[in-house]
Amino acid sequence: MSRFALRLLATVSLPLTATCALAVDETRDTEEARIHVETVADGLSHPWALAFLPDGAMLVTERPGRLRLVSQEGEVSEPISGVPEVDARRQGGLLDVALDPGFQDNRLVYLSYAEPGEGGNSTAVARGTLSEDRTALSNVEVIFSQRPKVDSTMHYGSRLVFDREGHLYVTLGERSHGEFRGQAQELHSHLGKVVRINPDGSVPQDNPFVGRDDALPEIWSYGHRNVQAAALHPETGRLWEIEHGPRGGDELNIPEPGANYGWPVVSHGVNYDGTPVGTGDKDAPGMADPIYTWTPVIAPSGMTFYTGDQFPDWQGDLFIGGLASTALVRLELDGQSVTHEERIIHDLGLRIRDVVEGPDGGLYLATDEDNGEILRISRAEESGASN
Repeated sequence: MSRFALRLLATVSLPLTATCALAVDETRDTEEARIHVETVADGLSHPWALAFLPDGAMLVTERPGRLRLVSQEGEVSEPISGVPEVDARRQGGLLDVALDPGFQDNRLVYLSYAEPGEGGNSTAVARGTLSEDRTALSNVEVIFSQRPKVDSTMHYGSRLVFDREGHLYVTLGERSHGEFRGQAQELHSHLGKVVRINPDGSVPQDNPFVGRDDALPEIWSYGHRNVQAAALHPETGRLWEIEHGPRGGDELNIPEPGANYGWPVVSHGVNYDGTPVGTGDKDAPGMADPIYTWTPVIAPSGMTFYTGDQFPDWQGDLFIGGLASTALVRLELDGQSVTHEERIIHDLGLRIRDVVEGPDGGLYLATDEDNGEILRISRAEESGASN
């Protein structure tokens, strides 16, 4: 498909029914907006994340281990040099990308990735300085490495979110396999945790487990499975996250400091072989309940709270990428409660890996495909599309 070719898609609201992939040359209505979908860039190999630079260009990660610059015109650069070595087997590779809050002055870029090493691999975070010509990272240093490293190619988590005070949240999967996923409940391990660090990797002294000999001080919350969607609420400044369930039970949580989210003791889903997870219960004393769940799963990856002007009726809504659901999921919220769900561009049949609001108020999506794309959703009136 040529760059900037239009792809105008049907939308669907719950309950879902099976549909065939559509490619229609017209604008379709969502529940509250008429949208236009276009391909900004293509030819990417399993893009995992994108981050906007101040001039509107994007840094885009490709899971095999490449970081690229995508211009506002959709031109894809050669790989940016200086990216750390990654373990790109199965779910591993180069994953999230985030700009330092002070990027305008320090040009620091943060990357999460599967880091090979003794014992297997783990999720790690490195940062480096982006050159003025945007072709290289220099002074690259690893600021965090999940402990322990294990022999797995699954469940790296890996979303990076800065809070308003400049702390960095890193989401960490429990690495999937039964022999070590129970470490999600253990405070001497980073597996199955959300951690909170300073930009240089040091530990904020107000983290909930600082000073405890039996706990790693980076831990913010625990009992998570595989968090691949996270964002800061634009009004409260609190972190929200969404994690993959097994067969059923994707969870939307607002992780409190020191709180236990239950995995793998309780779950709203079951194991892939149909057996119960842990106790077989959905909740337990001392374990926090999710505020929303999905069964069947959407397989969430990437999320953003919409604050732009292109879609006034969507302001405050939460948008989530869906891998298994091949959809952009829109949630209407009332405080911490979900009041309505809609699934958009389901008919395209593409795995949505990341969703980011652009500086123009459009929504930009990364598709997890061999020929991955960056898609832009904008108001149909702006694009000039017609029925």
